[in-house]
Amino acid sequence: MKQETRTLKMIEKGKPLAIQGWKAPFFTIWIGQAFSLLGSQLVGFALVWYMTELTGSAKVLATAAMMEWLPRVFVGPIAGTIADRWNRKRVMLLADSFTALATGGLIYLGWSGELQIWHIYLLMMARSIGGAFHFPAMTASTTLMVPEEHLSRVQGLNQLLQGVMNIAAPPLGALLVEILPLHRVLSVDIGTAVLAVFSLLLIQIPQPKADADSKLKESSMWDGLRAGFLYVWHWSGLKKIILLAVLINAISVPAFTLLPLLVTKEFGGAAIEIATMQSAFAIGFLVGGLLLAVWGGFRRKIISAVLGIFGSAAGMLLVGTAPSSVFTLAVSGIFLTGFMSVMTNGPTFALLQTVVEETMQGRVMSLIVSLANAFTPLGLLISGPLAEVNGIRSWFILTSIVFALAGIFVLRSEDVKNIETSGKSNQLLTAN
Repeated sequence: MKQETRTLKMIEKGKPLAIQGWKAPFFTIWIGQAFSLLGSQLVGFALVWYMTELTGSAKVLATAAMMEWLPRVFVGPIAGTIADRWNRKRVMLLADSFTALATGGLIYLGWSGELQIWHIYLLMMARSIGGAFHFPAMTASTTLMVPEEHLSRVQGLNQLLQGVMNIAAPPLGALLVEILPLHRVLSVDIGTAVLAVFSLLLIQIPQPKADADSKLKESSMWDGLRAGFLYVWHWSGLKKIILLAVLINAISVPAFTLLPLLVTKEFGGAAIEIATMQSAFAIGFLVGGLLLAVWGGFRRKIISAVLGIFGSAAGMLLVGTAPSSVFTLAVSGIFLTGFMSVMTNGPTFALLQTVVEETMQGRVMSLIVSLANAFTPLGLLISGPLAEVNGIRSWFILTSIVFALAGIFVLRSEDVKNIETSGKSNQLLTAN
């Protein structure tokens, strides 16, 4: 009976019915993308370290960060619309190939001795553009390849992979930079991109089936982009989830930016204590991803996400209120925050993959990323002055309060709390 119900749901959503053999094709692509992510992380670290060592300029590093940030905000929604309209496999192939080609150009400039800082700016922007197209295409394709009951586990694996990369990529990148010139380090990214492209070529990725009415309403790319915004705007539960994600990101990113100052000024620590805090968060992230990959979270994904929000609030509160003489309490708090952030992010993405129509997932996912990145600079601008006036601890306590209020809001908001069980009645796609 359970399998029959599952089959009926898939027929209603227009999903392919070949469930039995989903693991081999999906993980073939996933492993290729994992290698590509490793290459990207290594190269990202190498580029930052090269600019730091060459110039020692904060302005240069800030400009490079801006080159990565701008495409996420402004290209993301367009990329998500294209991912929903085009063949998603081709979008990923083109994104990976474009990134590899841009890296290849920088390799040539480094080999020929013509490399300049502005060339690196262009590469970082190109890599960010490639990522802006790849992310919605891969996320939306996952929904069509993975059974709904395993989406949280797959998101747990994604979080686990990110945690491993955060721990492994910096020391590996530092080692490569020490023994190889920059252009040879960049060649690692070419090799991992080739693996990713090859894995994509081996597998057929299913496409969503859009009805004739939706195709008519989205006669152009701009109509499709507008339809994506309207899709979110007319669905109150989904809109509130996105706004909460934007708020949480805008308040939490500045907290991690202030972490080194918290360690040095409030706990009298040095480089080793800063590294300990960063490692504790990464290990918490890693353990959380492993648990979610094995467990899968609660049946109702929103419950797992709320648990993660409250857990993150508790972790940030420990960091912000730990006595100066009890540094281990702050370390425990940041570990808990890393662990619980997985419980927030993984189930939330799985929830969106479950409730958002397949033809809209590229746009919705890109919209979340774009908005989150758009408001992060505002949080950074506010956090500095507030921390100087009220103390650095105040921002961590404020972050804890915002997390707790967000969790309470979800529990008290019926359209958010019941978004998984309310059916598709709220999904109003109105172009008028």
